[in-house]
Amino acid sequence: MRASERVRVRVRARVRECERVRAQERAQESERQRVSARASQCGRDTSESARESESKNVQERERESARERVCEQEREQASERVRERERERERERQRARESASAREQERAQESERQRVSARARERARAQERVRERERERESERMQERARERV
Repeated sequence: MRASERVRVRVRARVRECERVRAQERAQESERQRVSARASQCGRDTSESARESESKNVQERERESARERVCEQEREQASERVRERERERERERQRARESASAREQERAQESERQRVSARARERARAQERVRERERERESERMQERARERV
């Protein structure tokens, strides 16, 4: 399993845990409301109970809000880690492209050097042929002069 998949699994597990806790809190609140309703029906003084219940509700909402902020932070951190890994992979791909481009450029330069070298060798051979023909002509002229003297 890849690292990003493991992070997603952990994030989903945290989200499920947050949702489970919220559901449990809603069930507890429901139970408190049922108890409060029964107390009202029994003629019990509910104003104190209502104040306590409201105070508990406020505290519970604050705790739920804090838990939600923690869950949101964890999701954001996981997302940032995924984004950072993607940026690192992109940097790796860029380095690979640059490396391939440099290798291709080196191959092209080497090929050009070989072509230049081959042309230089061919020019040298051509010049040598010209000099050889010149020597042959000079030799023929000298032989011709020698024959003319005789």
